[in-house]
Amino acid sequence: MKNILIGMLFFLLAQGTTWFQMQGQFIWEFFKKNPLIISLLGIPISYLFIMATKYTVEGSDGLLWPSRFIGFGIGIIVYGILVSVYFNEGINPKTLISLLLSIIIICIQVLWK
Repeated sequence: MKNILIGMLFFLLAQGTTWFQMQGQFIWEFFKKNPLIISLLGIPISYLFIMATKYTVEGSDGLLWPSRFIGFGIGIIVYGILVSVYFNEGINPKTLISLLLSIIIICIQVLWK
């Protein structure tokens, strides 16, 4: 369980950083005017995803699918939260159900043995 939690933390950092890298152009002028500089964030982001995958696969007894589903679920949750915070896009019923399904996916992968 420790490795899964470490992996989830890495996924959280990677997904959050990716969100800012891509959506930052709609928040900050610097991001909009300097896409090549912002693209350099891809190197540390890739490292975060590699470490996230490493730890979640180790925590899942070497299985790859749980890592993919956990990363996906965390990405959807991070995206939903940050879009709500930075763009005031409310959470409608369709989005809420998608977020709940993401949480369910994560719980299935982490808790179902």
